[in-house]
Amino acid sequence: MDSRFVTGAIVVVLLLALLGLMALGWRARRRRQSHLATPAPVPRELGEVLARDRVFYVATTTADAPLDRIAVAGLGYRAHADVMVALTGVVLDIPGETPVFIPRQDVTGTGAATWTIDKAVGENGLTLLRWRLGDTKLDSYFRDGAGDVSDALTRIAPVATDEGNNS
Repeated sequence: MDSRFVTGAIVVVLLLALLGLMALGWRARRRRQSHLATPAPVPRELGEVLARDRVFYVATTTADAPLDRIAVAGLGYRAHADVMVALTGVVLDIPGETPVFIPRQDVTGTGAATWTIDKAVGENGLTLLRWRLGDTKLDSYFRDGAGDVSDALTRIAPVATDEGNNS
């Protein structure tokens, strides 16, 4: 047998094994987070809409563990998403997922961040939305190009305190 073929076959097997381990790890993360409450459904009437924009959703993490990505409730994957800020709360609509509604009373803070999980940006490059899902405190991060969503969030939420990755 050709040694290049054997080497190639070994590399392919190792890559497949690595992908399998990654899938198992993701499944285990979802199982560990299955205790999280289900987000509220989007109400029919949101009241006055303060801002609506297309953003790049980066991640949602546990507030006290900024490297612990939330993998349940449609919050696990990066994507371009629509965010709507209304007087009653925030709607995060990620394509292919059920929209997440965060009632205003569950929004606990907002601010700017410079990093999360595997994304680092310049000063004020990420918008931070701090909120509660049941008893769990979460941080959601996204890039808000025009800044309209960030401005609207400051109208319904207090400014978040520095937790290490905020600017």
